[in-house]
Amino acid sequence: MTDPALSPFATIDDLSRRSFLKRSGLAAAGSALPWALNLAAMGEAAAFNGGASANDYKALVCVFFYGGNDYANTVIPVDSASYAKYNTIRGATNGIAIPLASITPTVLTPATPDIPVDLQGAPRQYGLHPSMTGMANLFNTGKAAVLLNVGPLVKPLTRDNYNSADRSTYPRPPQLFSHNDQQSVWQSSSAEGSKVGWGGKIGDLGLPSNSKSLFTCMSVTGNAVFLSGNTALQYQVSTSGAIKIQAARNSSVYGNAALPGIINTLVSDTSRTHKLERDYNAVTGRAIGAEIDVTSALALSAFTAPATAFPGFPFPTDSLGKQFEMVARLIKGRDVLQAKRQVFMVSIGGFDLHDNLIAQHPALLKSVSDAISAFYSLLDSTDYTPAGGATVKLSNQVTTFTASDFGRTLTSNGDGSDHGWGSHHFVVGGAVNGQKFYGTPPPVSDKDSKDSSGTALTNPNFGKYLPDNQWHVGQGRLLPTTSVDQYAATLAKWFGVDDSEMATVVPNIANFNNVTLSWTGGSLLYPKYLGFMKP
Repeated sequence: MTDPALSPFATIDDLSRRSFLKRSGLAAAGSALPWALNLAAMGEAAAFNGGASANDYKALVCVFFYGGNDYANTVIPVDSASYAKYNTIRGATNGIAIPLASITPTVLTPATPDIPVDLQGAPRQYGLHPSMTGMANLFNTGKAAVLLNVGPLVKPLTRDNYNSADRSTYPRPPQLFSHNDQQSVWQSSSAEGSKVGWGGKIGDLGLPSNSKSLFTCMSVTGNAVFLSGNTALQYQVSTSGAIKIQAARNSSVYGNAALPGIINTLVSDTSRTHKLERDYNAVTGRAIGAEIDVTSALALSAFTAPATAFPGFPFPTDSLGKQFEMVARLIKGRDVLQAKRQVFMVSIGGFDLHDNLIAQHPALLKSVSDAISAFYSLLDSTDYTPAGGATVKLSNQVTTFTASDFGRTLTSNGDGSDHGWGSHHFVVGGAVNGQKFYGTPPPVSDKDSKDSSGTALTNPNFGKYLPDNQWHVGQGRLLPTTSVDQYAATLAKWFGVDDSEMATVVPNIANFNNVTLSWTGGSLLYPKYLGFMKP
């Protein structure tokens, strides 16, 4: 029997067990079985080679905004000069600007002296969308930070670099402004079709501290490349709990009451002589065992019913709220899952608002703000004592961060905004150096003009973009001044990834290792680590 994906001289019997498990899409009783087989097998095979064994617990939670979030109505410039430009560009009447008076309750007050200053030396002030009162409170109490103008970069670029025809010297991320590709680039540093994400690679190096490695990378939002590592693969759960292999757990499948017993008998059969049959049985058994473990973790006395799982800390009842509640329950059950390092992913869609931005964006941002606030409040109410350490709040051990396909245009298309590049993001947790802005405040500009004061090519001003137009690439599409690699590296370092291993997580990080980008009239430092996490 020949595998067409291999050399014509190779047969299935020649394959290693891992090769077979990676390549096979085996027919089985119950649609969840091939998925569970691969995850169980690969998760069990994961070998964490990086760092020392950890005595504490840490988790990262990625919140992905599918569709590309409108940055300008999320983190809004409210100092007089900047808001005036914002209001003019977005349209004070029948446009998409948020009225200044409505932003007053969500103005962000960074700790002195951490006032954000743009590249021209001007202080800037920001407020959040009026629907994000919870997130504003987290920021203003030191539990959240804002990262300004983050996006995928291969290396630092000025706008002239971006416009250069020399793509080998000034490479761009692949397929800019494309939803599928930029979702993949954010999650994996590669365009659509990538198999490995930086969350999964953090899992690969998640330190030899998880006795059950299958529960290192866990998704409550379906399949996502972010959580797939080279060895550690994502384990998916629903907002209701573990996804079962129905044929093995449900006597009503196919109308055969005896089927679960038959499957369990086959799984436990150790007399098989063919190695693929033995592997099939073994990994099916592990998949069933994993489902039992997750179900046991969620059945702790504190979680007798999802509706009353966290008295006093109600989660929103929408999809994102339910996803966060499930993450909280899995974290609570970490001892049953025997996990000390975990990476989670949740998501919310609907951000591709070419139309109806004013009508639909507020509810999306409120969902994000309310869910993250409820999640943080629960963790901050829970004591945690690491082995041999002092008791702290569990919120110190869990860091939540946001990501999205891209930002959007600053200009209005009449009722919404179009695809962009850089955007603003949030990091939340007790280990965050909060009440601060990180990165560089971008210009509030949609102009494409250059400084044309000189006509001779030798004039240093010829072809130079005016400062207000330097950091966007048209229509206020932000040219990122902070890379996803820097963002990810800062989170990974807190999680426990060693500096020597960082390039295996974010492959472009060497291009941002305290590199200075210079242009006529200015310069900008790109530090390897952004400093928004405490040691």
